[in-house]
Amino acid sequence: MQEEFYRIRRLPPYVFAEVDKLKAAARAARVDVIDFGMGNPDLATPPHIVDKLTEAVQNPKTHRYSTSRGIPGLRRALSGYYERRFGVSVDPEREAIVTLGSKEGLANLAQAITAPGDTILCPNPSYPIHAFGFMVAGASVRSVPLLPVENFLAEVEKACRYSVPKPTALILNFPSNPTARVVDLDFYGQVVDYARSQGLYILSDLAYSEIYLDGTPPPSILQVPGAKDVAVEFTSVSKTYSMPGWRIGFAVGNQELIAALTRVKSYLDYGAFTPIQVAATAALNGPQDCVAEARAVYKRRRDVLVESFARAGWDIPSPPATMFAWAPIPERFAYMGSVEFAKMLLNEAALAVSPGLGFGEYGDGYVRIALVENEQRIRQAARNLKPVLAR
Repeated sequence: MQEEFYRIRRLPPYVFAEVDKLKAAARAARVDVIDFGMGNPDLATPPHIVDKLTEAVQNPKTHRYSTSRGIPGLRRALSGYYERRFGVSVDPEREAIVTLGSKEGLANLAQAITAPGDTILCPNPSYPIHAFGFMVAGASVRSVPLLPVENFLAEVEKACRYSVPKPTALILNFPSNPTARVVDLDFYGQVVDYARSQGLYILSDLAYSEIYLDGTPPPSILQVPGAKDVAVEFTSVSKTYSMPGWRIGFAVGNQELIAALTRVKSYLDYGAFTPIQVAATAALNGPQDCVAEARAVYKRRRDVLVESFARAGWDIPSPPATMFAWAPIPERFAYMGSVEFAKMLLNEAALAVSPGLGFGEYGDGYVRIALVENEQRIRQAARNLKPVLAR
């Protein structure tokens, strides 16, 4: 028997595993771990969305198989959202599909459009599925340094010039997980112009479109004229409506890419449970004050984190968007690297964070801190940190 299966061999070791193991051991020993590791929203799903789920599930007709591309009402609601929020017209029949979260959509699109040996351009650091989805599909992933963002397009051009075979797709993610960086519409315009000139598809992950903390709503790449010629964009209800476990996401844009994803998904699933899709429709079509309230919670947590950690001796740049802080390892601990530094924080401060190395080699000087603990717990984390950082 072979030692390891082909696709498993292509996946690198799971960087977060060591920290996860220590975290589990600490909890088993009844240590009160303050967990900033996983980007798992702790806010409750708004009541009107839960009520719609409860109402829909009472109808036995909704218990049957759904449809893999999503119920028509939800695709129409998504089209309405794009029109209201971005001024972008989306055909719900040919330019939109419902996915089981944006992560599943990205992974299945990778399977749909990738031939073994294709080259894909991926920002580094980046959310793991951006690269790993294509690795599983058999592609060769070329990292493009993300920071500083001002140099990103020049790095993309360099990667295209020196890659063999020529890259077929470029992944974007702004606001960025893990770095929280944002870009403007001019940036997207330049990327679209370049992609069209090179015959390069763009896969844009806009999962944090509504978690902006400094008052400036992030744009969509589809606002750029001609973007649909090359681009597809993924969004999600997970962060916007505090619905991470409901697993509803979307892809919109280029008809060829949407058709490819639709065909692959038709072989793999029957779509999300219909009552969940009905509830997601209520989220998109219903009152949006819950989104503003969630945004305000994350903003308060961000401000408390930056202020209290600075007093503890750790200066962290204030993230303009997302629910993450991308924190440079303090200089006197930089020699440790992100994994050992994260292990030290867990062992000595009962504080769990995500090592930056898990998001790519260019992230090793950082850790990611998720704003998924309340303000009191964030202040407690700062108190735990102070004696450790003062050593």
